[in-house]
Amino acid sequence: QVQFVESGGGLVQPGGSLRLSCRATRMISSTYNPANLAWYRQAPGKQRELVATITRDKRTNYADFVKGRFTISRDNASKRMFLQMNNLEPEDTAVYYCNVEGVDRGWGEGTQVTVSS
Repeated sequence: QVQFVESGGGLVQPGGSLRLSCRATRMISSTYNPANLAWYRQAPGKQRELVATITRDKRTNYADFVKGRFTISRDNASKRMFLQMNNLEPEDTAVYYCNVEGVDRGWGEGTQVTVSS
């Protein structure tokens, strides 16, 4: 049950920037508006980890390892969420996913972010 479609990943050098997009499908239209949303990432051989969250009224929270570098945002009218990633480091290399916070279902394919010199 894929409810989100991620895009915007790619190859970037350390210190570079990427802007990820997350589009909610019509399937979740009834739950999107009141939901807290989140970006996650998963590197090979590692567990999926929470990157950032954003509430319906756009309050945000960030994992320590991205504070000051990443910015999460959402456009409720278009049902899209974004993750602006600046000053990327090799440790940020992972597949990035979006979802409703705390919901372990409906994962999309994710978008690959590779940071390498």
